[in-house]
Amino acid sequence: MATGEEQAAAQAEEPVGAAGVDEAGDVNVVADRVPPGLVFRWAAAATLGVLAVLLTGYALYTVRSILVLVIIALFVAVSLDPAVRWLIRHGLRRSLAVTIVLLGLLVLFAISVWAIVPPLVDQGGKLFADLPGYVRKLPEQSRSFRELSDRYNLTSRLTDLAATLPAKVASSAVGFVQRFLGALLSTVTVLVLAIYFMADMPRMRRGLVRLFPHRRRPQVAEIVNVVVDKVGAYMIGNLIISLFAGVSTFLILEILQVPFALPMALLVAVTDLIPLIGATLGAAFCVLVTMFTADIWPDAVIVLVFFIVYQQVENYLIAPRVLRNTVDLSSVSVLLVALIGGSVLGVAGAVMAIPIAATVKVVLTPALTAMHEPPPPAEAVPKSS
Repeated sequence: MATGEEQAAAQAEEPVGAAGVDEAGDVNVVADRVPPGLVFRWAAAATLGVLAVLLTGYALYTVRSILVLVIIALFVAVSLDPAVRWLIRHGLRRSLAVTIVLLGLLVLFAISVWAIVPPLVDQGGKLFADLPGYVRKLPEQSRSFRELSDRYNLTSRLTDLAATLPAKVASSAVGFVQRFLGALLSTVTVLVLAIYFMADMPRMRRGLVRLFPHRRRPQVAEIVNVVVDKVGAYMIGNLIISLFAGVSTFLILEILQVPFALPMALLVAVTDLIPLIGATLGAAFCVLVTMFTADIWPDAVIVLVFFIVYQQVENYLIAPRVLRNTVDLSSVSVLLVALIGGSVLGVAGAVMAIPIAATVKVVLTPALTAMHEPPPPAEAVPKSS
C-alpha cells in the first residue's frame, strides 16, 4: 500500500485545473471539433458583412442630396394628403383629387409671384439704393444713436458698409444665379416626386404595413395613420398661421406708411414657419428697417409693440385654435427637436422635426402608460366544498 507521502507526491504531479479537469485538453477537443474550413468561412462572412455595411454607408453618403430631396418630397406629399382625402370623400377619384390640389398650388404660386415679385424687386432695389442715405439720416432722428455714433464712429462705418453692399451683391451675381438655378431644379424635383408620392400614397402605406408580421400589422397601420394625420394637420395649420402673420404685418406697415412693406411682410410670413425663433427674427428685421426708413418715434415703437402683442395673440389664441391637438410638446422639447432637425436638414429639417416628434410621442405614450400601470389583480380561485 502507498504511504501518505507517496499519495501527496502523486497529487502534486497532477495538472492544475478547475476541479481537476484538464483545461488544455478541453481546448484541444473544441479545436478538433471545429474544422479550419468552418473558421475560415466564419471569418470571410464577417469580413463581407463589415464590407457591405461600409459600402452601403458610402453609397448613402454619396446620394445624400437626392435622399434629402426624397424626404422633403415625401413630407410635402404627406402634408397635402389631408386635402386629397377630403376631395376623395366628396366623390372624386384620387388621380383627379391630386390634380386639383396640384393645380390649386400652382395657381396660388402664380398669383403670389404676379402680385409679389414686381413690387418686391422694385422696393428691394430702392432699399439697397437708398440704404446709405438712411444710415446718414439715422443720427438726426435719434439722440442716443448720435451719441453712440460720435463715440464709436458708427455712422461712417455703416455708411461705408451700406455704400459697398450693392457692389458686393452685384459681384456675386453669377454665384447667385447658379444657386438660384440649383434651387429651382431642386424645387421642381421635389414637386415631381411629391406628385408621385401623393398619387401612390395608399399603396405605399399598404406596402409599409406588409413589411411587418401579421400580428403587428394593425398596430403599424394605426401608427402610419397617426403620422399622416399629424404631419398633414401641422403643416397646413402652420401655413395658415404664417399667412396670418404676413397679412397682419403688411397691414400695420401700410397703415404707418412704412416703406418696403411688402418685402418685410413676405419675410415675416416665411420666417414664421421656423419654430420658436422665426417670428422673432422677422420682427427684429422689420423693426430695424422701420428705424432706418421711418421715424423711431412713433413708427418703430408702434411696430415693436405690434409684434410683441401679435406674438402673444398667435401663441395663445391663433395657434391653439388652428393647430389644436396636432402638437402636444413642451417648449423645451420643441426647441431641442427644432435644433436637431435644423442641424441635419436646415430650415426644412427644423420644420419637419416637430410633427415627427409629436407623432413619436403619440406612438410611444400608450406603451409607456401600459408599462407603469399596475398588474391586474389575480382572480380568486373558488374553494371546493
